[in-house]
Amino acid sequence: MLRKFGFFVVVFGLALPALAADSPASISGYVRSSTGTPQMGAVVEVVSTVANGLRVFTDGSGFYSVKDLLPGTYTLKVTAPSFLPALRERIGLHSGSSLVVNITLSTLFNAMELGPMRGPADDDDWKWTLRSMANRPVLRVLDEAPQTAVAKKANEGEDHELKASLSFLAGSPSEGYGAVSDMSTGFSLEHRILTDDALSLEGNVGYGQGAGSAIVHTAFTHHSASGSEPSIALTVRRLAPPVGSFRLQGLQAFSLTSSDDIVLGNVLELKFGSELQTVQFMGRFTAFQPFGTADLHLSPNTVLEYRFTSSRPSDSLTRDNDVESSDLGQSAPRVSLASFSPALERAHHQEISISRRLGKNNIQVAFFSDRVTNTVLTGVGVATADSGEMLPDVDSGTFSYQGRDLDTNGLRVVLQRKLASDLSATIDYALGGVLDLAHPDIELQEARQSLSTAQRHALSAKFSGKLPHCKTRWTTSYGWVNRRSLTPVDMFNASAGQSDPYLNVLLRQPLPGFSFLPVHMEAMLDLRNLMAQGYVPVMGQDGRTVYLVPSARSIRGGVAFTF
Repeated sequence: MLRKFGFFVVVFGLALPALAADSPASISGYVRSSTGTPQMGAVVEVVSTVANGLRVFTDGSGFYSVKDLLPGTYTLKVTAPSFLPALRERIGLHSGSSLVVNITLSTLFNAMELGPMRGPADDDDWKWTLRSMANRPVLRVLDEAPQTAVAKKANEGEDHELKASLSFLAGSPSEGYGAVSDMSTGFSLEHRILTDDALSLEGNVGYGQGAGSAIVHTAFTHHSASGSEPSIALTVRRLAPPVGSFRLQGLQAFSLTSSDDIVLGNVLELKFGSELQTVQFMGRFTAFQPFGTADLHLSPNTVLEYRFTSSRPSDSLTRDNDVESSDLGQSAPRVSLASFSPALERAHHQEISISRRLGKNNIQVAFFSDRVTNTVLTGVGVATADSGEMLPDVDSGTFSYQGRDLDTNGLRVVLQRKLASDLSATIDYALGGVLDLAHPDIELQEARQSLSTAQRHALSAKFSGKLPHCKTRWTTSYGWVNRRSLTPVDMFNASAGQSDPYLNVLLRQPLPGFSFLPVHMEAMLDLRNLMAQGYVPVMGQDGRTVYLVPSARSIRGGVAFTF
């Protein structure tokens, strides 16, 4: 008996060090944009002073996971195209712990990638491009599980405390009254404060025909150790008076936005906030616009999301190639006229969606409900504000027109797949209501009474890639609608499959830099609705024909520098 007991003591003594050894720890979480959209293909680097760094990629739902980490203090760095690198320092891991660290990526206005020729290891550090849709996932499908690779040493690739960009743009986005000027200069600055906080300033100043238009946006974001990221932002916008008007004043808008991102457990993430907007234009309008999302992560490959917003996003937010940042576009008020009476567009959107990754495919199915009052329509043609029915934009030759209310329900199905290393494809089908004109070629003043809501089917295909030698990025898309429409089908679409109606092409080309200057340069050409499809003729002033369109043809380009 004593021998058996002694044998047990010896065995237990030998096993005790193994039992007491440090158990592996892990870090996981989700990477999203400031609008809550999961970012697929983002690079997550985990480095420490006690182990070599690891690099993983996020999957279709923006999820990443790094396992088998030794206890210690780690630094987490996340980079993705069109976003500023995000840094989380002093992340402590205990033996056997499983820590959830969610990352929200922010953008720089007209940011871009370029510069002195750099090695492949540096390519992920500066994914500052000409706005490759900051709130769209990268069209990149990974293998079944995130793959790891040896990354840089811990003392390499430190995030910069001060970042800046400067851009020069020509061409208007042709969105009616309220768009940026035909010639404009954009700028942005971001400065990190006390490592975890960030203060940013960005803006756009126009000096084309519509001189006087300007936007300035400043924001403060705090990154707490718990993962919460409260932020507050102020946007000031000034627009020149509409062309041809002697009675209308210019538009001024002030917006105060606050938001927060909270994680509950390992499965539920809440992002919510509100925007208080005051518009001065032939009177004063005040709008309180709450928004929020709730993401329930059923598994690493499945996300159930509820989304609510009370303002229609700017067209620049629903393009994966626009150069205006999401922060500047969010505060763009939509104003229209009817018999010289101004009105502010108000919206109410609810959506529930489920996203699932199946091998190399990503699938999303969504159901939505939209209600928009004082809907602002886009028109094309020579127009003035003297009739009191339209607000012309002098730069783009387009105008804003007040339509009827839109109340509809619909569904969306999105399929995205990576066809090759430098070629991705997305198919988007939507069914929903649009505003349609029952009788074209009527007087513009009478068109409002002829507008009605009609169901439409929309199917779009989008391809994007990168030429291997010259590093040219390209995106082309075509959106088809089964019948005539004056508003997009599924106008609140924020999925990876969103694209403008009809034929669109984007080209982005890195430019050679100077080795002695820390500058990155890139040129961009953005072509919208190349074949001018979907134009519905109506009779404007003096018997001239103008057109109501869901998307106006436009050409926009420029060059940008990042420092």
